[in-house]
Amino acid sequence: MFVQQFFVDGLGCASYLIGCEAKGIAAVIDPQRDVRPYLQAANEHSLSITHIIETHLHADHVSGNLELANRTGAAIYLHKEANAEFPHQPLNDGDVLRLGGVKIEVQHTPGHTPESITLLISDTTRTEEPFIALTGDLLFVGDVGRPDLVGLESARSLAKDLYESLFDKVLKMPDSLIVYPGHGAGSLCGRSIGSVRVTTLGYERLSNPSLAVTEKEEFIEYMTNNLPEQPGNHRNVKAMNRRGPRILGDVQPKPLSLNEAIPHFQRGAALLDVRTKDEFVELHVPGSIHIEADDQLSNRIGFVLHPNQPIILMLSDQKDYEKVVYGLARVGYDLVAGYLEGGIQEWQAGGLPVTSGDIQNLTSDELYDLMNNTNGRKPIVIDVREPWEFAQGHIPGAVLIPLGQLSSRVEEIDATQPVAVVCATGNRSQSAAAILGQKGFSKIYNLKDGMYGWQMERMEISYS
Repeated sequence: MFVQQFFVDGLGCASYLIGCEAKGIAAVIDPQRDVRPYLQAANEHSLSITHIIETHLHADHVSGNLELANRTGAAIYLHKEANAEFPHQPLNDGDVLRLGGVKIEVQHTPGHTPESITLLISDTTRTEEPFIALTGDLLFVGDVGRPDLVGLESARSLAKDLYESLFDKVLKMPDSLIVYPGHGAGSLCGRSIGSVRVTTLGYERLSNPSLAVTEKEEFIEYMTNNLPEQPGNHRNVKAMNRRGPRILGDVQPKPLSLNEAIPHFQRGAALLDVRTKDEFVELHVPGSIHIEADDQLSNRIGFVLHPNQPIILMLSDQKDYEKVVYGLARVGYDLVAGYLEGGIQEWQAGGLPVTSGDIQNLTSDELYDLMNNTNGRKPIVIDVREPWEFAQGHIPGAVLIPLGQLSSRVEEIDATQPVAVVCATGNRSQSAAAILGQKGFSKIYNLKDGMYGWQMERMEISYS
């Protein structure tokens, strides 16, 4: 029996290749948009991918199921309640799939979504008893799946299902069961998922805070309150996964000359600058959106651009193109027209406007000094955390506008005044700063260590 985990940093998504080496067949569970790693691993271990299994329809990332099926001929399997609109084999509770000596038993475990399943894996060459559980978004390391991504109106009902799936099904199994979850640290599909990527049922029974809430009604309240922000673009991602994602094929660089790019801009394309912060500060195109091509690109883009808006990239190096395109495609941003050949130098040489400067990162001391200066240019402090985080302590005078609401509420902020954006650690606030920059705000500050840094410096905190 062969098991390999694949992990996407930033999004915190885990997927799996499980196979029987004796028979040379394998299944991929919850494939990511870039399917090349599965094909490479299968080839290295002389495995043919014959099954593609989704534990549920995802809301935080677009699946690679159709892409992988197109390249391998494998069948796609989902629980029947997914109501998927693409060709697939529907699964029911108790169904069994066999890959030679590997047995995969389907356990319907709704809660995160109505169709969520857990896969119980047995190596039948040793015993019929399962020793691995692929729990999808039901059970994580130190956390459980959130019930609100289908819709807030369904959250309480799904929280009830989540309780029953955990306490009446999965937790009835032995402590020795190895748990491979669908997400790790960085994912927004839970509250605070641990950074370790595998666990055991016994360890989670002892240490998982969500499993310590054993009364059903108390659990429902716990799971439907104080939730983090929802993933950007999650409704569109969910819809794409239900319809069936577009097949990307081989991603090849698409250089655009200035003359080729300008018509795209005239039709409403966005210029996404993914160069380093230092490069952007030195020189950039006015109105361009800056998000570095790092592990957080997939998490941030959903709060800044609409997925139906075409994109032209400004790159540091053509070699970054493939990485950026897959980073965008993972969260449903498929409309990349290409990249500007010649970069910022080509733009400037064409006589088009450029500017310099950028969002200024501040320490807590620096923000405090700005807030208490006497020259009349005190910044408006915008806290982009969730209401429950804000209630636990915030900078005095800060205005709460959660990140997911910022684009629709930006007119509430005076764009002629300096603005300082704040979140927990300085991550979400970078996305907020990008939104404000796109909207024409002239002076933007980012509290680089967030409220964590503010509290560590023992600055004044308000709870009003």
